[in-house]
Amino acid sequence: MKNLKLKSARAAKDLSQEDLAKLCDVSRQTISAIEKGDYNPTINLCIAICKALDKTLDELFWN
Repeated sequence: MKNLKLKSARAAKDLSQEDLAKLCDVSRQTISAIEKGDYNPTINLCIAICKALDKTLDELFWN
């Protein structure tokens, strides 16, 4: 399932996928795959994304 909450939070911070990937020390393709729902990130990556976007796990990864 697509992660539109992640995509929206990233856009709200005016970050490209590449920008967010650099902040989280992963590839742009990883961020793209997470947003498309093709990749289930580790909890550590979820936390890194949340910190970079100033969001909670609940806000980005749970319904």
